Amino acid sequence: MNENSRMPGLLEGKNALILGVANRWSLAYAIAEAFKREGARLWLAYQGERQRQTVEILAEELGTRRLLACDVTQEADLEQLRQALRSQADPLHAVVHSIAFARREDLARPFIETSQEGFLLAQHVSAYSLVAVARAVAPLMPEGGSITTLSYLGAVRVVPNYNVMGVAKAALEACVRYLAADLGPQGIRVNAISAGPIKTASARAIKDFASVLDAVAERAPLRRNTDPAEVADAAVLLASELGRGLTGNILFVDAGFQIMGI
Repeated sequence: MNENSRMPGLLEGKNALILGVANRWSLAYAIAEAFKREGARLWLAYQGERQRQTVEILAEELGTRRLLACDVTQEADLEQLRQALRSQADPLHAVVHSIAFARREDLARPFIETSQEGFLLAQHVSAYSLVAVARAVAPLMPEGGSITTLSYLGAVRVVPNYNVMGVAKAALEACVRYLAADLGPQGIRVNAISAGPIKTASARAIKDFASVLDAVAERAPLRRNTDPAEVADAAVLLASELGRGLTGNILFVDAGFQIMGI
């Protein structure tokens, strides 16, 4: 089959915004690659100048339509993002929110010792930002579409050293359900992917993360860890017509580890 006769991708003709591409090892980048493979037109948003040079290189490789700076904790940045997307005059069909942050010291200490400032920061960046992003992009999705975020098992179970981030992910998953209810009448679906532990730059902040990977590979039904490409393919499903009946869900992509007891 030549290039001119290839089958259309699952996201052919769709416009997608992906927030959180930081480097080649981030889940957001894996998702962007999968979206491109399936024919989506991409916009990428990154946090700040420190990431700009790296993301510019990745954006060129992905053939993105536009690269945008956006600190999701700043309403002014979110408004600029909305205006920039609106200026394209094309509807938005899919949004991927791959953003989370907690201070290293708040991950390292017992949860009971979490500082108020650290707790609120983790909640703001990791959970409330989904609400803020949804509010900014919903008016740009007149045809309906999909908003997908990324969670982890630590939202519903105690995972050693995940601490304040686990509580933030629990709030994130609750936000998914409430946003799904609010935006459903507009045809906008909101879901989360609860991915298994994966070696990313952010995962290095979790103490003894290697032992978590070992435990999952030993005990998960598939006897292995999660591949980023599996998470990316799940994101394609949720953004495509194949996922048209899915909203308010937490989709586990973790080699089955979440079903296991002690």
